[in-house]
Amino acid sequence: MRTLIVTAFVSVDGVMEAPGGEPGYRNAGWTFKDIEMDEAAYGIKAREQEEATALLVGRRSYEAFAPVWPTMVEEFAGYNAMPRYVVSTTLEKDDPRWPATILRSVEDVAALKETGGGPISVQASATLGRALADAGLVDRYHLLVFPVLLGAGKRLFSDTDKDAQKLRLVEHEAYSNGVQKQVFDVVR
Repeated sequence: MRTLIVTAFVSVDGVMEAPGGEPGYRNAGWTFKDIEMDEAAYGIKAREQEEATALLVGRRSYEAFAPVWPTMVEEFAGYNAMPRYVVSTTLEKDDPRWPATILRSVEDVAALKETGGGPISVQASATLGRALADAGLVDRYHLLVFPVLLGAGKRLFSDTDKDAQKLRLVEHEAYSNGVQKQVFDVVR
């Protein structure tokens, strides 16, 4: 079975909305506003591209990434080369600039996990990440936790009333700018 890894930039209070400056969110760009750059904090992103064998995103993330990521040849060479999947009930066809296979449900993601191959990386997809966690499909979290409280915004974790889910911290590091890397395995 393939490992499903949810990777996200999050605030200390769990918000992951608009870290790169996307319009329409009050605190857009919070990963670089008033937070000093430390390249070491982003080392996990390069590693993810080397280790993952497929990329999985939700529709909104796909529509944001498709026009941009293919042009970022150096930054996203790994993601641009690997098979991509987008989970959507409404997307009619993939974007020819960044072709992807459309999956219609978390059940389709569960079936994808049963196929041969290595890890599947879920990037920047809040709604999808919550649905996958609620369905018990997430195996690992790669988090970069930024030293900021944002209050409102899309959160990484669901507020669904469910049994506690234990996590095992398998890797962590704090950087000079206050960002923390936290890698958790889901304990089953």
